[in-house]
Amino acid sequence: MTRYSVDPERHELIAAWDTGEGDLATRIAAVPAGTDIATLMRLARALTHLSEAAWRTYTHPASAASSSMEPNSEGWRRAEERKSFDEVPGAITRPNLPQDGMLDVEYSPLVESAHRAGRALHALDNADLTAAVLTEVSTELTAVENAELGDLTGRARQAVLLSREGASPVQVAAADRLLEQDPFGPEALFTEIDPTAAAVAAAHWLAAAAAVTAAATGHSSSTVLVEADNIEALPHETPTLVLQLLEAGASPYDAVTGLVRHALDIADGLLPDPAGLREQLDDIDADLAQHIGPDTDPEDTGLRLTSLDPKRPAPDLLEDLLAGIHGCWLLHEEYDEPDNDEDEDWDDEHAEAHQDRSHGHFAQLVREAAATHHDRLV
Repeated sequence: MTRYSVDPERHELIAAWDTGEGDLATRIAAVPAGTDIATLMRLARALTHLSEAAWRTYTHPASAASSSMEPNSEGWRRAEERKSFDEVPGAITRPNLPQDGMLDVEYSPLVESAHRAGRALHALDNADLTAAVLTEVSTELTAVENAELGDLTGRARQAVLLSREGASPVQVAAADRLLEQDPFGPEALFTEIDPTAAAVAAAHWLAAAAAVTAAATGHSSSTVLVEADNIEALPHETPTLVLQLLEAGASPYDAVTGLVRHALDIADGLLPDPAGLREQLDDIDADLAQHIGPDTDPEDTGLRLTSLDPKRPAPDLLEDLLAGIHGCWLLHEEYDEPDNDEDEDWDDEHAEAHQDRSHGHFAQLVREAAATHHDRLV
């Protein structure tokens, strides 16, 4: 989301947002020296909340809600919140004001944030500032709309840091093209692509890498990363889970968005799968009884509510899937060239050249496997 702040020395309202490569900032407006800074700060806070609410409609689209679209259902609420974009300008220019000691408060977080911004602007009574804020809010809402369409240029680029329950087909296709150029995962996956969409494409390419490695080693596709972990420490649990889901018939889209949605629910304080949690508790009941005590580190119990970082599940998943592709290469190389005792005498240049050749050979095999099963991406 975009964060708004006040420069008290220059008397300026400033907007800043992350692009995945660093923050960008722009001046929204300068105000007269005598402007009340506290009121200007309330405006900045309201605009930050407005941006947060607007981007939540992107990360939690109505199409990804598991419930129906019946009135008052989660899907219905998400759809209504997205429709409220059109109400924002009017709320800013004609905000709810206190009357007879009472104040109307909107159900919509987005619209209520707009009213709060409008009330701050009403108190500041600066027409130029109001016009500048309206232009800024239009820019921010347009960025959300562009991100929904898969266009992450300009202000919409902040979407590369967000975890979304769905994935744009445009973004999945763009990620697939990047992975075709470099199956190990180019940096552009993290700076130009929505991470959920990038993870969908990466799951497809991981499946291809696992199939190539399985054919060369005799291990099953769903166990190759466990074997690779014996060569080099890898975050193998989550990519192995993805491979198991794909092996069971899930599509890369369903496997990835399901894991991301589960982690986002937990981040929101929800328990998305009570039955699954009960099974986890039953499975480790003996371990819990043995390990839990007043001084026990919670991580020592071995129970995680989600395999992903709930603060950034989609980027975390993408990183793990690309680590999985690297792990497949490690194991494939181990079997492809088992007799490398003389490698210890190689100089750095020779070793680097050998690794480049091995990467290139493996990447080409993976490209061929990915192309053969490209239909699973759509």
